[in-house]
Amino acid sequence: MMGQLQAYGYKLVPESEKDAAQLWLINSCTVKSPSQSAMATIISAGKAAGKPLLVAGCVPQGDRKAAELKGLSLLGVGAIDRVVEAVEATLAGQQLLLLGRRKLPDLDLPKVRKNRHVEIVPLSTGCLGACTYCKTKHARGHLGSYRPEAIVKRVAAAAADPLVREVWLSSEDTGAYGRDIGSSIAELLQRCVAVLPADGRTMLRLGMTNPPFILEHLEAVAEVLRHPCVFSYLHVPVQSGSDAVLLGMNREYTVAEFRRVADTLLEGVPGLELATDIIAGFPGETAEDWQGTMDLVGQYRFAHCHISQFYPRPGTPAARMKRVPTQVVKERSRQLTKLTDGFSSSCEGLVGSVQRCWVTDVASDGYKLTAHTKNYTQRHCEEL
Repeated sequence: MMGQLQAYGYKLVPESEKDAAQLWLINSCTVKSPSQSAMATIISAGKAAGKPLLVAGCVPQGDRKAAELKGLSLLGVGAIDRVVEAVEATLAGQQLLLLGRRKLPDLDLPKVRKNRHVEIVPLSTGCLGACTYCKTKHARGHLGSYRPEAIVKRVAAAAADPLVREVWLSSEDTGAYGRDIGSSIAELLQRCVAVLPADGRTMLRLGMTNPPFILEHLEAVAEVLRHPCVFSYLHVPVQSGSDAVLLGMNREYTVAEFRRVADTLLEGVPGLELATDIIAGFPGETAEDWQGTMDLVGQYRFAHCHISQFYPRPGTPAARMKRVPTQVVKERSRQLTKLTDGFSSSCEGLVGSVQRCWVTDVASDGYKLTAHTKNYTQRHCEEL
């Protein structure tokens, strides 16, 4: 959206200068309640400042009747190629609603990188799952994959840019890619790797994948993760270490199938770092179920473990389920946080070694450089 507006002649102002902007474009996320609450806070501030507001993304697409959206222009996830039209109408005092389901937006739309050294390439929109706690499916809909040749073209163009050091393949479920168009993630990854520079100056990072659809591609994915131009890092959300809870979530895999994914990749990719997600206190979760989760996390000692306390999203099946008491949910979250905080850093295994790093940013101190190793361990380096 930023790229299209800039190409049309609009000047984009940084967050620090938002009071000088003629219009606020708010891109929203509905995956968690805090994300939607943050959107509501920004909307209130914009109204108080008298700014014309255009709200885009998953919230208007999935919950257009939300009270905070009343009277505002709305731009759905399938209409981002019409952002200039929506801005023009909103500045003219009109309320424009562009929320219809349409074909995938063109991958070649103008864009502005938030980080000039990182190119983000979307593989698809939507998913094949129907998780009972998730509201994103309401907004994003069923899986829609981009053609492999369009994605490879974007990857090749980014890899040819002397400023780009990382190319991220982004998707709600990387493993499901291509199932709707007769392709597969294995085929796509092989084609993407083939266009990366041989000198390794540009690295590929795979996006999040759920266990069910990656199972049939484990060997091919392991081969790609071993490639010198691909980060040995993968985010595979397990959500729970209990089959009963996974069934209630409708996650479509068992703990044993997750273990198969993790064990195959860890064995096949030297130095691989796995990340995961856990939901604490899903409705019906017993003390025994939770202990299964603690045991699973303790066994794999994930490089990153993103912990969320269950919170019902309106309109989802899980919102109608009997909840675990709030204090129990909080205590379980604290237990898991304490466990993961005690894990040794992935950096400890690198002590005494020499690692090639890819620099993508300046650290918060304004002096050191932020870089990543082959297994995506973040390091802060002093400029030579």
